[in-house]
Amino acid sequence: MGDYANDITAVATVIFAVVLAEVVDKALIRRGRKLGEAVSGRELSPVADTRLRLVRRLIFATIIVIGLALALAQFPAVKRVATGVLASSALLGLVVGFAARQTLANAIAGVLLAITQPIRVGDLVTFEEQTGEVEDVRLAYTHIRLDDGRRLIVPNERLAQSSVANHTVVDPKVQVEVSLWLEPGADAGRALDVLSEIGDVDVRVAEVDKEGIRLTVTTSALARERGGVAARLRKEGLQRLREASLSFGGAG
Repeated sequence: MGDYANDITAVATVIFAVVLAEVVDKALIRRGRKLGEAVSGRELSPVADTRLRLVRRLIFATIIVIGLALALAQFPAVKRVATGVLASSALLGLVVGFAARQTLANAIAGVLLAITQPIRVGDLVTFEEQTGEVEDVRLAYTHIRLDDGRRLIVPNERLAQSSVANHTVVDPKVQVEVSLWLEPGADAGRALDVLSEIGDVDVRVAEVDKEGIRLTVTTSALARERGGVAARLRKEGLQRLREASLSFGGAG
């Protein structure tokens, strides 16, 4: 038993650190929910949620690192190596710093993103011609769910250094626009009247050429609902034009 005392202590220390990190993380989640309900009667705002996620991950990582350090300290050989390492800490710091430069840059950028919040969890953003909803802002990477369901994983350093179009930073609703076509020479005025009956929409003649007349139907919707709203507008618009014998069969 005595021969394995250090091994048992090290394993127990790691297990305790993992359990403690999970308990603290769940406690922070519960605390965040209670604060959201107390302040606004609903979930945390995107600003608070983004910052809470960062704090949770920093605390989780800190507990795990401390636990691993304490576990390794149980072995005399590791202590001797650590002593030698500390004696050459300047050189080690230079080597480690150079090797981990990119990781540290992403982590620092993640902290800055959480503090300044040019983007928040739930925002609709466009980054390098890719549009989607911010799903998570982690220490090193930000996850963006694209319109087709794919996830775009972006290093935080790139986000911090690049221009990002945030469509919902001021208003959670975005503009939804669909195009409907009429035959050349069709009665555009009557078509506008028919489409205006959909309600809460802005209808305009966007383009007239030899191929036909393009009408746009515009409204606003929450970012995550824009796809469904666009489909509904397109379907209802085509149906109304067909009933009025104005349908050209095109939509966009």
